[in-house]
Amino acid sequence: MDNTLDILAFGAHPDDVELGCGGTIIKEIKTGKKVGIIDLTRGELGTRGTSELRDKESIEASKKMGVDIRENLGFKDGFFTNDELHQLEVVKIIRKYKPKIVLCNAKDDRHIDHPKGADLVSDSCFLSGLEKIKTTYDNKKQDSWRPINVYHYIQWKNISPDFLVDISGFEDLKMNAIKCYSSQFYDPESNESETLISKKNFLNTIYNRSLDLGRLIGVEHAEGFTSNKIIGAKSINDLI
Repeated sequence: MDNTLDILAFGAHPDDVELGCGGTIIKEIKTGKKVGIIDLTRGELGTRGTSELRDKESIEASKKMGVDIRENLGFKDGFFTNDELHQLEVVKIIRKYKPKIVLCNAKDDRHIDHPKGADLVSDSCFLSGLEKIKTTYDNKKQDSWRPINVYHYIQWKNISPDFLVDISGFEDLKMNAIKCYSSQFYDPESNESETLISKKNFLNTIYNRSLDLGRLIGVEHAEGFTSNKIIGAKSINDLI
């Protein structure tokens, strides 16, 4: 069985990927790319809802997006670290799916798990390419593999992007996937404590950000990414 994916998106918590790069993922899937999502934790420390409910919400969001696979590594929410133990688990996943492109959390953000997740995944992508690091998956030895590119999607903070992806026409599909995580967002009948993302206007800020980023490159909607290395283009004609 060929598990190879074109793109593998990591999120520290279920909903990170949808919020940060859901439009880009949906667009790539619609063009025939194979895309998977890996959640590092189950978001069990989240103020609203439960980890069991987040599991169900992530399954529904995955269906709406059309991703090929989604797995949860079950790391400890709030307390996972960028150490050998966690790196090797991520390396196994990278070698399993052999993605050309990896998307992961923002390098700088309000939630402490986001930059931790960014560094963990980025470092693991490098380590995954080292032949002398031996791993097995399902009792089978794995070959080394290093993704061509690792990009970080923008989250809470308005980080200056290194590049923008036009997601015009896919913004509503993105918002539909995000809304699957209804336990996390505004609900006037909820008795749970309010959070920054459960405020009434939060989802509007996600939509409006894509509008504003789109404005910068002359399109309707866009998502922003940063890169650890210089970005190259095969042709100047590929640039908007």
